[in-house]
Amino acid sequence: MVKIFLIICLKNIFMGKITKNDMFFWRYMMNRIVLVGRLTRDPEIKVFEDSSKVFTRLVLAVDRPYKTASGEKHVDFIPVVLRGKKAEIVNEYLIKGSVISVTGRLQSRHYEGEDGQKKYISEVIADEFQFMNTKKPKEEIG
Repeated sequence: MVKIFLIICLKNIFMGKITKNDMFFWRYMMNRIVLVGRLTRDPEIKVFEDSSKVFTRLVLAVDRPYKTASGEKHVDFIPVVLRGKKAEIVNEYLIKGSVISVTGRLQSRHYEGEDGQKKYISEVIADEFQFMNTKKPKEEIG
């Protein structure tokens, strides 16, 4: 179904006939990321400075789909941000090593570091997530 819609959108763009559906599709699909990885540490819930809204930052260890010539596997460490109820759920149920699937968008930002230098960071802002392994809530692990 998505393939058919994609073909129709591409045909319309090449013919110069862009519809609202085409624009919605491209706006939604152009910046989409799907990751499956393991948490590198326990999630910690935090509160935005200027409000009572919560968020959590995770780092996912995501295996690359290939090995080097010497047989080594490489891993990418990708920062992920979850907000609101999603952050609370992840904080309650996941621990270091848990496997999670995340769907979201890539966002870049910058800030001034302690040394006065401008620092840049790219992170995934998660819209959806799914637990890929089952673990008990943190309180029950003991």
